[in-house]
Amino acid sequence: MSYAHHRQTTLPSHLSRPSSGFGGSAGNSQSSALQARINEKKVELENLRQLRDLSGGLAGQMQQLEEKLSTLSSGTEAVAAVMGNWNNILRAVYMASAKIPKPAENDEAAAAATAEDEQLPQTLVRIPVHQAEQAQREQEAAAAAAANGGETGE
Repeated sequence: MSYAHHRQTTLPSHLSRPSSGFGGSAGNSQSSALQARINEKKVELENLRQLRDLSGGLAGQMQQLEEKLSTLSSGTEAVAAVMGNWNNILRAVYMASAKIPKPAENDEAAAAATAEDEQLPQTLVRIPVHQAEQAQREQEAAAAAAANGGETGE
């Protein structure tokens, strides 16, 4: 008997250890669970990156919208200022229309001829003619000087 007992103790360790099906599969199931968790975290990380990129795009669009609304607000203020001035403009047109000279009722031929002219109010815009004439003369002088300079250079 001692021989059999001695024989069992001298077996190599990989043969003497009993093979358990649970020990090997428990390690595999644990590693597969860890691998599944790692994969889930990778997917979650990718989703978070996409969310970050989309949030950055949304923030940029919101900033552009803010700039456009600011422009729209300043444009609205300009329109309000123009609308506020309409009362003054209409009053000035009325005053100009009231100052149009009326033809004498005796002269019906002259009244008929000027009837078309009376329908339009007098011009309210004043253009300084002397400044326009001076600017035109300066342009003509510059053109003449350029033409003379071109002829002498050839």
